[in-house]
Amino acid sequence: MTTDPGAAALRQARIHRVRPQDAARMRALRLEMLADAPLAFLETLADAAARPHNEFAARVAYTSTGPHNAQFVADPGGRLVGHAGGTAAPDEPDLTVIYAVYVTPAWRGSGLLGELIDGVAAWSRACGRPELLLEVVVGNDRAYRAYQRLGFKDTGVRVPHPTIPALTELQMRRPA
Repeated sequence: MTTDPGAAALRQARIHRVRPQDAARMRALRLEMLADAPLAFLETLADAAARPHNEFAARVAYTSTGPHNAQFVADPGGRLVGHAGGTAAPDEPDLTVIYAVYVTPAWRGSGLLGELIDGVAAWSRACGRPELLLEVVVGNDRAYRAYQRLGFKDTGVRVPHPTIPALTELQMRRPA
């Protein structure tokens, strides 16, 4: 029997693709994500909070099926505690781009990040895309090291942050 609270927490969280009935919990998680890590995502907390629930629900429904976009969540039963999305890369048919990766602070270090990435990877492979790509803000060393531990390699490619011109992102890839 383990006494590691992170390992116990991981066993209690189920990773699954979002479902339409997850919309309210997904909205709550999205607002948490934006409050906790405002530079990591492509919208502001104010914009997300102002968006009507039916828009969140439509997004969740859209990503709950199909081969082009998917969102995976960590669900311990109750409030969602993690998220990772994947989308087909428009110019590279063998590539899934991972986006909006987040683990709530109390669950960090529990192994949940790897489980979320594995969910996206399995979906990507099932869709015929054998490679994953993600972008990390240069200087976010904690995330960079976490992705390295999951097998991602820095490609050397640097791109401007899509919404904050003063920031640069680095690209990392690995097999799905």
